[in-house]
Formats: sequence, structure tokens, C-alpha cells
Amino acid sequence: MSPAIPPRPATDEVLVDCTSLSVQLGSTLVLDRVDLRVRRGEFVGIVGPSGSGKTTLLRVVLGTVAAGGGKVDVLPGLRVGYVPQVESVDWNFPVTVLEVMVMSRAARFGRPRTTDAERADAEAVLARLGLSGLADRHIRELSGGQQQRVFVARALYRRPDLLVLDEPTSGVDVRTRHEVLHLLGDLHADGMTILLTTHDLNGLAAHLPRIICLSGTVVADGAPLDVLDAAVLERTYGAPMEVLHHGGMPVVVDVATGPGTVPR
Repeated sequence: MSPAIPPRPATDEVLVDCTSLSVQLGSTLVLDRVDLRVRRGEFVGIVGPSGSGKTTLLRVVLGTVAAGGGKVDVLPGLRVGYVPQVESVDWNFPVTVLEVMVMSRAARFGRPRTTDAERADAEAVLARLGLSGLADRHIRELSGGQQQRVFVARALYRRPDLLVLDEPTSGVDVRTRHEVLHLLGDLHADGMTILLTTHDLNGLAAHLPRIICLSGTVVADGAPLDVLDAAVLERTYGAPMEVLHHGGMPVVVDVATGPGTVPR
């Protein structure tokens, strides 16, 4: 089992502050009086079932969904890098790794022309993520782990203050999950502030310094050992779950589907 990502001391500078946030989409109240504060240097994971409002909350932070109630304060001038779900990407679209990255900085039409300075900057980011030599490779030719790293590189190319990821381990294999976990741990150790959503309770969430359980509203907020609790998870997911401990880390078992079945 991979080690937990150690928390970095967060600063007092608040990057995102949601107070009593509510969002209604159509006739559905998706978020109800949600409180979320992310300080510079934190690593925060949001967990919850499908339809719990995780992605909507990220979109509020990104500014693509407006709050219907409450208040959302974002640090003025905050630069945000966004990594979408890999399942939402058209991997057959005819672009290279370099083109994917360059298109993230400004609106580009057609095939982007890259300056020498932009290429050097992109190659430096790729090298940092273990992707040296792949700038001219087509994205469909990459492995699953490389594809995920490319979109993290794309986000980092924007030089963000906050890295936001939507389900970074969804639809990937075990090896890629481990690669993503270690990559994010390294970025956090270097000082990056990270906010992500995940369904992966054992493969990712259990290793994070701070977890928020969301089910339309915040059910719990704290360290994995405090939050990954049977009573908290049942309130979050609406189904009984058992929490075991192995090597000092929580392991969640979905008892509704039978003994030995562990949620990803």
C-alpha cells in the first residue's frame, strides 16, 4: 500500500472561500449551504457518490457555474490549472502533446504555432513530470499514465496557484493510479495547492492529507483517519460501509456488495 501524502504546513492565505454556498440546476438543489475553505499549500480531496455535487463544486471554484446562494470568494488574480476527467477527452483528436499544452495559455484557432520560448517552457514542464521527448508525440500514442500526466502538464504550463482535478484516477488502471498518486504527492511537496474530486476511496482518498465528504452538503471535513468512518460514510453514500485499518491507514469495505469488496 502506498504511503499517505504528508500534509504541508498551509499558509494563512485563503485561495478559495465558499460560505453557505447553494447551487440549483433546474429543479434540483445540487449544493446546499456548503462551506469550503482552501488555503495556499493545502491538498484537499472531495469524495461522495455520483450526483453529490462534487463536479458542480469544482465548477463554482473555476467560475463556470454561478452560486445561487451564499458567497464565493476567490483570491484576486488567482491562476487555476484544470485537469478534466480522462474519459471526457477525445484521444483521437489529431494534436501533439506540445499543441495540447500551448492551447491552454490562450485561445488559439486551428493548429497552434509555437514559439521557441513556448516550446522550451513546455519541454521543461514535461521533463518535470517524466515526459521528456514526448512533445511531438500524438496524444493517442501515449499510455494511460502518460496521457494523465500530459493533462497535468497542460495545467501546470499555465503556472497556476491552484491545481484542480476532476476524478484524476477514474477509468485508469492500478499502475496509473499509483503514478498519479505519486505525481500529485511530489507536486504538493513542491508547494502546489491541490483540490480534486475522487470516487477512489482506498486508492487515492485514503492517502490525502484532508478529505471532504460531500452529499449535497458537507458531511465531514478532516484527515482520512477521522473522516473515513463507517457512520460518516453511511451518511455520505446512503449505504453501510465497514472501515478496517491496515498499516495505520483506513480501508473501506462496501458491505452492501458482500465481504471483501473494496470501493476504488
